[in-house]
Amino acid sequence: MEESERVPPEAKDDLSRYLMDRIRQLEEMNYRLRERISRIEREKRYLEEQRLRYERELRRLSNEVERLKSPPLIVGTVIDVLGDGKLLVKSSTGPKFVVNASGFLDVASLRPGTQVALNQQTLSVVEVLPSMKDPMIYGMEVIEAPDVDYDQIGGLERQIQELREAVELPLIEPERFERIGVEPPKGVLLVGPPGCGKTLLAKAVAKRTLATFIRVVGSELVQKYIGEGARLVRELFALAREKAPSIIFIDEIDAIGARRVDDGTSGDREVQRTMMQLLAEIDGFDPRGDVKIIAATNRPDILDPALLRPGRFDRIIEIPMPDYEARIKIFEIHARKLRLGDDVDFGKLAAMTENATGADIKAITMEAGMFAVRENKECVEMVDFERAVRKVMAGGQREILKELKEPGVMFA
Repeated sequence: MEESERVPPEAKDDLSRYLMDRIRQLEEMNYRLRERISRIEREKRYLEEQRLRYERELRRLSNEVERLKSPPLIVGTVIDVLGDGKLLVKSSTGPKFVVNASGFLDVASLRPGTQVALNQQTLSVVEVLPSMKDPMIYGMEVIEAPDVDYDQIGGLERQIQELREAVELPLIEPERFERIGVEPPKGVLLVGPPGCGKTLLAKAVAKRTLATFIRVVGSELVQKYIGEGARLVRELFALAREKAPSIIFIDEIDAIGARRVDDGTSGDREVQRTMMQLLAEIDGFDPRGDVKIIAATNRPDILDPALLRPGRFDRIIEIPMPDYEARIKIFEIHARKLRLGDDVDFGKLAAMTENATGADIKAITMEAGMFAVRENKECVEMVDFERAVRKVMAGGQREILKELKEPGVMFA
């Protein structure tokens, strides 16, 4: 018999089971090795990505370090373009130089007055800088239109018409003036007692016109150092010309427009320099363009005559104290949102508030509403308005101010 025939069947079965178990073990080991290879490859790809990211970060940081270690540039101003790539510039340190311009710069952008950056070693122009304006100037631009319209101003129909003719109409329909051949007014001065609606008129203009509206208070142009106030005025009008058509509203212009006197302190002389710059910008040598001026003051008697001459403020609009009919309209305007009783008589209230300004009438309306709120009423009655008139006009708030203010003493 052959040898294979001599192997018992039980041994063949054991050998088969052993071989099957071994094959299964090898397959499992092969599967684990494949999983390990896949995991190692994923880790390799991740590490490769991390290496590339770190290399990019290293290059960026190296460039930043080199940039920070580079010498600073000198700020200069182009005085004249000489040709052949030569420029006459004035350095911020004072002296003037004839320098070369970088070949990467646009020659058309290098005009007299342009701010440039100069290389510290060769003083060559390497960069054109944007025009520098005080951040406060940009804050003067009114972005959101006020919520005041002409229908919320009572008793000033004639003044509203004159203001619209002088400010709005030249911007909206300039062909009317061109057809007649007349030049529209350059500036409008609003004069009148406090609280009579000068600022309200300016707010209404800002809401109705599509032009850029720039608001500035006269005291904001008063600066400590010599030339700072004049610079602000110059940059203010430069911004207005850039964003033309535009309207500049100068509130409380008497802060910088007071009459010039010979005897004064250094602070007074600086205010006068600011006013002279304002005079030059309103009606000077350079054309002002499509820029309208509105100013307001309650002290026209102290303004300098040079500010009031024709050519600067061509139209002076007086805002008077409201008369009887005007006070009725103002009461109706401020009481629109109030729930009024049937006994409220605006005519009687107007007769009781003689010599009251629009601001006084607004305060009376608010106080009447406060009296009704205090007593938990359903509406504001006539008795509430009468008590408010006595508080605001007769013996209330005004008497308190009179007691606080001594003669000849200023108070805040």
